Amino acid sequence: MSLRVTFVAAARGCPPLAERFEDDRPLDQAGWAEVERAVGDLLPLAAAELRYCSPTLRSRATGDALGYAPLAQLALRECDMGRWRGLTMGEAMAREPDLVDAWLTDPRATPHGGESLHAFISRVGGWLDTRPGENGCRIVAVAEPSVIRAALVYVLNAPPQAYWNIDVRPLSTTAVTGRSGRWNLRLDSPAAQQPLRV
Repeated sequence: MSLRVTFVAAARGCPPLAERFEDDRPLDQAGWAEVERAVGDLLPLAAAELRYCSPTLRSRATGDALGYAPLAQLALRECDMGRWRGLTMGEAMAREPDLVDAWLTDPRATPHGGESLHAFISRVGGWLDTRPGENGCRIVAVAEPSVIRAALVYVLNAPPQAYWNIDVRPLSTTAVTGRSGRWNLRLDSPAAQQPLRV
C-alpha cells in the first residue's frame, strides 16, 4: 500500500475575474456559501491521519470550516510573484506585456523577480515527496488551486507548460497515491469517496 493525499481546493475569496497574484483575502460571502453546501460531502476527509493547508487565509478558513483543523504548510504557499504580487493578470500585462509573455512561455523565467514556475512546481513536489506516514496513511491538504495545479504537473511528470492547461475549481478534490518519486493521479467516482456504512 501507499500514501493517499487528497487535495481540496480552497473556497473562493473573490470573483474569478478579480483574482490577484498571491491574493490572501479571506473567504467572501460566495465562498462561505460554497463551503456550507459542500461540507456534507467533504467532511469524511476529516478522518485523514494528517491534515494540512496552504498558509493563506482562505485555505485555513476552508479547512477549519470543513472540520479538518489543518496545519499550515509554508511549502504549500502560492508561487512567489515578486513585484507582481497583488496585481491581476490583466494589470501585470498592461504594465509589462513582454515580461508576462516571457513568464508564460519559459518555465524557468523570473521576470517579476520572484519564483519561476519550474521552482514552484519543484517546491510543491518536494513537499509531496517528504510526507510522513505509514503505508495506507491518508492525508488531506486544503490548498490554493495554483498549488494543486503544480502538484498535478509534478505527479504526472508533465512538462511545466501543462500547468496552464489544468483547471482546478473551488472545493474540488484531487487524490494522488504513491510515495516519494512514484505518484499516481487517482480519479474516483463520488460514491467511491464515501466511507462504507455497515
